[in-house]
Amino acid sequence: QAGIDAKALLAQAGIDAEEREAADKLQKLILGELHHRIKNTLATVSAIASQSFRTAPTIEHGQKAMEGRLLALSRAHDLLMQISWSNASLSHILSDATEPFEREGTKRFYFDGPDIRITSSAVIALAMTFNELCTNTTKFGALSTSSGRVEVTWEIDEEKQRLRLAWTEHGGPPVQPPTRRSFGTRMMESLGQQLNGHVHLAYTYTGFVYSLDVPFSSIIADR
Repeated sequence: QAGIDAKALLAQAGIDAEEREAADKLQKLILGELHHRIKNTLATVSAIASQSFRTAPTIEHGQKAMEGRLLALSRAHDLLMQISWSNASLSHILSDATEPFEREGTKRFYFDGPDIRITSSAVIALAMTFNELCTNTTKFGALSTSSGRVEVTWEIDEEKQRLRLAWTEHGGPPVQPPTRRSFGTRMMESLGQQLNGHVHLAYTYTGFVYSLDVPFSSIIADR
């Protein structure tokens, strides 16, 4: 009787059994994907918390580093929610990541490259990388001085099907290579590897340079 009543209710609602079964399968698929994303996010948060404190000279430094990285992760997820987890423009990701580090009335970041769409899987990796670069440059690099600036350029190599991006700092203090590899450095290298790309860090006298070379298939949405 319950089965008959359920069928009658579904019929009244204009939903047949096949549609209900399809809806149930879709719901399970969505819950499975949500579970997967939550696990990945918690693993990321755990790594950020552990490494931020492990390499920090004081608890206060570790707390600030962790808060900054978690905020960057939150902003990246907000961006993905705005675009319904589809894709976003590289310029939008850069603007969103660098905006908190701009000074009122002074432009310090300059972007130059074609307007391209980035896959959702690459948004978080790039947002976290840019946040780390912004944090480092305001503490030790070009933006630690009033005259410093950062240029971010990217180009598409159609023949080799690759995207090449460079973050170049100008006008800051003389650059000295670090005496040890920090968590931030390891994280940026790891994020580049997640995109099947190559990361190169250059500590030139005139300014720090971060370079990323990745294949289209890992980063660029269908054009």
